[in-house]
Amino acid sequence: MKTIYVLNGPNLNLLGKRQPEIYGRETLEDVEKLCQSVAGEAHQIRLLQSNWEGQIVDWIHEAREKACGIVINPAALTHTSVAVLDALNTFEGPVIEVHISQVHKREAFRHHSYVSMRADGVIAGLGLEGYAAGVRRVVQLTKD
Repeated sequence: MKTIYVLNGPNLNLLGKRQPEIYGRETLEDVEKLCQSVAGEAHQIRLLQSNWEGQIVDWIHEAREKACGIVINPAALTHTSVAVLDALNTFEGPVIEVHISQVHKREAFRHHSYVSMRADGVIAGLGLEGYAAGVRRVVQLTKD
């Protein structure tokens, strides 16, 4: 069985509680259920969240050995983390960047993404459906 890592950055542990007018009322548990339903029986989802940049980097390194692809919502690290970009550059499988909100309709600083420099696809503004689309794309790209 292939594994897809679904990585989530800072403050996404508060999904469903923090700014529901922007991020909705669904939780990370809802994200995990959605992703697993899309992944099907041939893939398992490993959903992880951390508020710590180094932990995200460590999980990306772990994924090098254990995952066929990564779906990542780096949250605020999108705009600030060269470390996350460098780690993603060591990963040989597909990387899909996801944002729940439409970042290009928000503050100007959110318009730049270091992660996009490595991502094979970027999804923004679809709510949780962005995660599902990301998982679908990884499944497509990793078919035998």
